[in-house]
Amino acid sequence: MSTIRLLAADGTTSDAALNDSGGYTRPSSPLASRVAYAAAHVVPKAHADNTPGRPADVDWDATLAFRRNVYSWGLGVADAMDTAQRNMGLDAAATRELIARSAEVAREEGGSVVVGVNTDHVDETHITLDRVIDAYKEQLHFTEEQGAGPVLMASRHLARVATSADDYRRVYRAVLSSASAPVVLHWLGTAFDPELEGYFGASDWQTASEVLLEIIAEDPSKVAGVKMSLLNAESEISVRERLPEGVRMFTGDDFNYVSLIGPRSLSEPAEGERDGTPAKRTYSDALLGAFAAITPVASAAIQALDAGDPAAYERILGPTEELSRQVFAAPTFYYKTGVAFLAWLNGHQAAFQMVGGLHSARSLPHLSRIVELANASLALENPDLARERWHGTLRLNGVDA
Repeated sequence: MSTIRLLAADGTTSDAALNDSGGYTRPSSPLASRVAYAAAHVVPKAHADNTPGRPADVDWDATLAFRRNVYSWGLGVADAMDTAQRNMGLDAAATRELIARSAEVAREEGGSVVVGVNTDHVDETHITLDRVIDAYKEQLHFTEEQGAGPVLMASRHLARVATSADDYRRVYRAVLSSASAPVVLHWLGTAFDPELEGYFGASDWQTASEVLLEIIAEDPSKVAGVKMSLLNAESEISVRERLPEGVRMFTGDDFNYVSLIGPRSLSEPAEGERDGTPAKRTYSDALLGAFAAITPVASAAIQALDAGDPAAYERILGPTEELSRQVFAAPTFYYKTGVAFLAWLNGHQAAFQMVGGLHSARSLPHLSRIVELANASLALENPDLARERWHGTLRLNGVDA
């Protein structure tokens, strides 16, 4: 029996049985019961100057191959978002190139791609509301020109300059009115970005959600959905139940996605899920960084829902939630390290390297726990390769393996 070496926070080691992979199969037809996007990361050239503050030097072959793999499992790709290190190493020029290249790959693969639209190409820290609007529009129009679906990300510039909820209404009204097709609105919580404190004009989610819902209600035809990343299931359910018809809730809750995506009761599908008739939205679709880390498992779970087997959905996806909670543990904004680490363990990149040196943002015991939970949840696609790479990392750091 093969084993894998684990490292505890006190420096002691132990061995765990190395599980086989889940043996999941790619879908033979499009996923139907949920719309699911994996928020993908970028892979830098291993020999690049991946130090903090340097421009991103992306390994485009590996980065785009990762997206092709996501499409092969039936999921869509959410690109140029926080998982791709927006505002944490991915500069404006690299972001634009990523959007253009990713949109081209989506066309080639027949996949669905949405990409982040922000104001982060503006170098100044503080700008006026009018400039926030113009910056949003500039990225929005570029995204539309590439043929990708826009996701209006939360803007640090807007968070700094806004003095009231009315400022948020004004900016979003102006930007949405210029969109040529419906967009997804992204509400990113402070666990992911502390600079977004008070977004939508309030620090408590109850008040802020009223503003968000008012913005959507002004013209629901401009909004395809909302991605909520507050790591708070109560807030997501509250907003989800009040969304206008046709506006989807995309969970960005990497702590609670199993129940949020699943039917109301995991023993019975919600009304309308089997026969395709319209039903009150009692579940969330998905736009998750976690799904980039566990793509085959996520696909298999949604395939189970498609087959009318919610028990299999929970059996497959349920164990991954503890893994995701470890990847997204505080400080949550370093979760990207875990996503890239799992991509490396699973053979999707040659080196455990990240733009801006972010691969050093987590400790060895933290990574060891990711290994342990990925093994337990059958998220290691090639267990022998993962074992070889992890043990090499331990030895490199003076740990016997």
